[in-house]
Amino acid sequence: MSNIATRRTRPNYLYSMISVALVLFVLGFFGVILLHAQQFVRLYKERVNLIVELDESAAIIDMVNLESYLNNAPFVRPGTVQTVSKEKAAEMMRDEFGESFLKLDLPNPFLDVVFFNLKAEYLDPQKLKQIREEIKGLNAINDVYYQESLIDNIANNLKKAGYFALGFGLFFILLSATLIHNTIRLALYSNRFLIKNMELVGASWGFISRPYLLRAILHGMLSSMIAIFALVGLLYWINQSFPEVYLFQDLRLLSLVIFGIVFLGVLIYALSTFYVVNKYLKMRVDDLY
Repeated sequence: MSNIATRRTRPNYLYSMISVALVLFVLGFFGVILLHAQQFVRLYKERVNLIVELDESAAIIDMVNLESYLNNAPFVRPGTVQTVSKEKAAEMMRDEFGESFLKLDLPNPFLDVVFFNLKAEYLDPQKLKQIREEIKGLNAINDVYYQESLIDNIANNLKKAGYFALGFGLFFILLSATLIHNTIRLALYSNRFLIKNMELVGASWGFISRPYLLRAILHGMLSSMIAIFALVGLLYWINQSFPEVYLFQDLRLLSLVIFGIVFLGVLIYALSTFYVVNKYLKMRVDDLY
């Protein structure tokens, strides 16, 4: 019977560790997303297409020269230059609408075009205008097209997104701390009588709190390790599924997130344990029931 009573009064640390690890995992994943926000913005920016349209008199050599110019231009994202000749455009229309498209005996209405993506730092309305004028000054260029409204929306929304992410991050840290505190409080609830009895027999508050604090630090580190392994596993899966989103590119940022998980796990665990133990020490015996 005594063994059963002991097991009943022992705090359920395993469940509390798993619960805390889950909260730290979600917090760590949000931290990774927040710290890599610039990278995600960069990827989004560099997906915007610019289209260079050659005029009707353009020869093959003009397209070759334009390709060479863009491949060596500092503002072009490497490997994104693609050419679509007017003949290829006609074939694409034939594949789309069938052979009847070519039976109309009309002249080919398409022009030779070249697609490319800009580097993120050049995706600015003023810089885009300069690039457009520079390309239009080349030989046999009809015009340069890009989605001006999309560029303006990206520029206007970046600042708003930054403030939102900061506010949401602070709210999430506060929510995580509250959840972890409640989890630890429930875990220690079954030991409230033991804590009070130690005080009644003459033990000092420091002597009573010390083993709980040491255990809290240990459990905080174990919960952090569980969260870190789960987080690294998730990031590895994301990198395998979406190679363009390379979350391991900057190991310093990842190390910062890992350090933050361990620090918050240990700090919140220790502070919550210290608060709960001292709360039970201050209570009267009748209030513990």
